This record gives sequence, C-alpha cells and structure tokens, in this order.
Amino acid sequence: MDIKNIFKNNEEWIKGKLAIDEDYFKELSKGQTPEILYIGCSDSRVTAEELMGINPGEAFVHRNIANMVSSLDLNVQSVLNYAVTHLEVNHVVVCGHYGCGGIKAAMESKDLGILNPWLRNIRDVYRLHKNTLNAIEDEHDRYKKLVELNVQEQCINLIKTACVQQASKSRDIKVHGWVFDMETGKLIDLEINFQEILKGIMEIYHLD
Repeated sequence: MDIKNIFKNNEEWIKGKLAIDEDYFKELSKGQTPEILYIGCSDSRVTAEELMGINPGEAFVHRNIANMVSSLDLNVQSVLNYAVTHLEVNHVVVCGHYGCGGIKAAMESKDLGILNPWLRNIRDVYRLHKNTLNAIEDEHDRYKKLVELNVQEQCINLIKTACVQQASKSRDIKVHGWVFDMETGKLIDLEINFQEILKGIMEIYHLD
C-alpha cells in the first residue's frame, strides 16, 4: 500500500459525498447524537459502520483486542460513561467476530509478553465456561463458542457498571451481544437472556 493514496482516496470520498449533498460536512460538523455505542474488536477486517450499514454520526465506537469490557480498563470505561451519561445512547452493543486472533491467542498456552494481562481476561471467560467448552470436541467449534461466550461475559460486565445501572432507572437502555461472521458477512444477534444469567446475583450490582 502506498500511504499517499489514502489522501487521494480522501479527496475522492469528499467529492462523492458533496455530489450527493453539498451540505454533508457542514451538517456532520454540528455535533453527534448517536443511538448506539458499539464496542468491537480492533481487527482490521471488521469495520463497525460498514457491517452495520450506518452512516458517520449514528454510532459511537470503541474498539480493542477481542472487544473486551474490563472494569480495570480506563479507556473503555471512559467511553462507556461518556456514551451512556452524556450522549445518552439507548443501545450498547458488544460485537465479537469469528476468526478473532485475540480469542485464538487466549486459547494457547504461550507467553505473549505485554498481551498476557489482556488475554488473561479472555482466559477467565474460558475458566468460567470450562465444562461447556471442553465438552465440544471439534477445536474450531470450541473456538467459535468461546467467541460467543466472551461477548456474553463482556455484556454482563457492561450491565454491572454504575453508569448503565443508573441510566436504566430513567430510560430503556438495552445491552446487545452480537457476533460478525466474516465467512458469510452476517451479523448475528446472540439473543442473550441476561435476566436468566444474572438471576439471583443482580442485587449485588443493583444501585439504589
């Protein structure tokens, strides 16, 4: 790739947008009112707006390795708080994807240096669901299941945060767990039953 081509591409993109709407950038610069906070993977093949078929300004986006929502990660917690409290998004999405390198790395017993603390969060997901995962004989199917379970656990981490708990008292904020299948292009709603999963322990996290 010639990096200079990016600026040429940018000029063509500007021309294309202005040909459709001469006020496009003027309107875009006025501010943002997204309905969705999208937390996805940093994988270069998984672009948030494109796979959702939406325009700039319609989603507030945060991406990291393996779409993690760690309580110790100031970055994701700051994005979450800003989106929920100040932008007042009504939908918070965690979107994983099959073929995730972070998930794959977490399944292997290797020393990956600075990545070790980050991958430990995924390995904890494996530990929580060890019986389910180890019962899957096919390694590829087990890998895909861990992608799904990791999305589920990150969604639960979201629900437990103070900002989501507080927002849910005044509006109907929803948390969604999705997976993107790169082999088919399909976006899959995992339809996670959070009430059932959190039944019996939610009082620990519920804020008065």
